[in-house]
Amino acid sequence: MRTALIRLATVATAAVTCAILTAGMAAAAPAVVEKDPVMTPSGDTPISVMVTKLTHSQATARFRAAGITWSSSGNCSNRYNSTCTSFEQINLTSVQGAETLKRASGCAMNITGGTEVGHASGTYSHWNGYKLDYSLYSCLGSYIRNTFTYIGGNKWRSGSGNIYFLESNHWDVTYYNCGGC
Repeated sequence: MRTALIRLATVATAAVTCAILTAGMAAAAPAVVEKDPVMTPSGDTPISVMVTKLTHSQATARFRAAGITWSSSGNCSNRYNSTCTSFEQINLTSVQGAETLKRASGCAMNITGGTEVGHASGTYSHWNGYKLDYSLYSCLGSYIRNTFTYIGGNKWRSGSGNIYFLESNHWDVTYYNCGGC
């Protein structure tokens, strides 16, 4: 019960923070409600969190301003093509999380995977706007390994709860929140 209350407080704080930060984002796509199965113990009422979605052009403008690059093997941004890198329908908190990581680490960052098809499915998936893939740059890898808590299985957890998974050729990051934006 204590863990559920702590997670509830964390989710509520992140939601309020993001609502305040996004008040001026009238051009953003409408919010959708995601239900968190972890926060819905059997028999309890589900807890809903508002998620602000961005268009590809809104996300790229923010990445460009932050000095974050992106690339794709197909040189494209079509969400329905797995060789493209798309940010269509990405969560604002994922973009803010990338901006926070860039600011905190001071490292070069290149995104190689966004919301395009071809990734694993699930609630906290690329398609649903929660994940970004990053190139394996030594500065970024050192920052993640030396700053965040190792939780096993090639995964590190930030203080805000985001998960950094070292896969064979990239970092797969799940943004549950903006990482302290």
